[in-house]
Amino acid sequence: MQGIHRLAAVEAAIRARSSVAKAPAPERAGRVRDNRGVRVMFYRVFTVLKHERGLLFKKGDFIRFLDPGTYRFIDPLYRVRVERFDLAEPVFKHRLADFILKAYPADVERLFNVVETGANEVAVIYKDGRFADVIGPERRVIYWKGVVDVTAQVINIAEEFVVPARVAKALTLDTQHGRVPIDNHAVYQREVPDAHLGLLYADGELVGELQPGLHAFWKYNRAVGVELYDLRVTQVEVGGQEILTKDKVGLRINLTATYQFADVVKAVKAVKDPLDYLYKEIQFGLRAAVGTRTLDALLEDKGVVDRVVFEHVQEKFADIGIAVRGVGVKDIILPGEMKQILAKVVEAEKAAQANVIRRREETNATRALLNTAKVMEDNPIAVRLKELEALEKVTGKIGKLAVYGGLDGVLDDIVRIKR
Repeated sequence: MQGIHRLAAVEAAIRARSSVAKAPAPERAGRVRDNRGVRVMFYRVFTVLKHERGLLFKKGDFIRFLDPGTYRFIDPLYRVRVERFDLAEPVFKHRLADFILKAYPADVERLFNVVETGANEVAVIYKDGRFADVIGPERRVIYWKGVVDVTAQVINIAEEFVVPARVAKALTLDTQHGRVPIDNHAVYQREVPDAHLGLLYADGELVGELQPGLHAFWKYNRAVGVELYDLRVTQVEVGGQEILTKDKVGLRINLTATYQFADVVKAVKAVKDPLDYLYKEIQFGLRAAVGTRTLDALLEDKGVVDRVVFEHVQEKFADIGIAVRGVGVKDIILPGEMKQILAKVVEAEKAAQANVIRRREETNATRALLNTAKVMEDNPIAVRLKELEALEKVTGKIGKLAVYGGLDGVLDDIVRIKR
């Protein structure tokens, strides 16, 4: 009998040494003696630290939660197991989470914060007052109470899908620094620049206007998009328009128009693409201005194209929320042959104008001579003055003049006046 006890003691000692070597640091193995000092059982010691919580299992079955402390269990067959959780990592994930929530509601209330969201809800998670995460619809996340203070803000996104400004800013900073939360892909962000207006669409429907600044929206259960529109005065170039005049002369015209959105919502609801519509209407107005006039009429009044096109588009676009500020022709390009013909026409016109001017001047000069002759016919003194004027002109071209017999003799010899 004593041999059997000795053999059992040896086997137990061997098992004890091997089990102590395998046990983790917070767990210790020991022996218990009976009142006769005989080793009959083994016990194990588990330590749960202050920043930890434990789950006690026996034969694989969950028994209870363990608060910080030291626990001893008589377990010669190693059927007791303790799982420890660090509260510095507050998220609780376990295969038995659903079972624990249903079977131990009192312990769950004491130890956990349970965050659950409905089909149209999201939860914004704050850890120690700082934004930490976003939980999407129809999800449940369990957090340990203790080291980290976890709070949740549940938002009904069926009624309001605008992300709070604080969360949007935090998500932007996280993205810039490479710290992207789990559900950051479910947030749509768009910045509206200064002097712009954003139109917000949800599931293809226009739902609002966005002023300059950063905007964020939940993408759960819907498709979200933002289109930007510049509210400043903008110009559109309509170039290379080949148009025939009324007299069948082909012209190439380049035109510039300036416009500004007065009511963006009205414009996008009236036409699919306001800018494309404006471009085409300018083309139509340009054809109406050029195709109904001859080349000569266009060249005589170059501003007629601007006026006609502007009148064509101004009223039409004012009704759809677009203010056309102005229309102007940059240049009119003629065909090569037409340029040569116009050059010859201009040359002939200028030559004719020069001839008319020359003949008019000759006529005026002749008329002046005739008037002078009529005056001198009855006025000898006027004749004498004319003679002196002629003499002055002659002597002005003579380098040296010798006078004999006095000035009166010279005048009498040059011109004799009938008295």
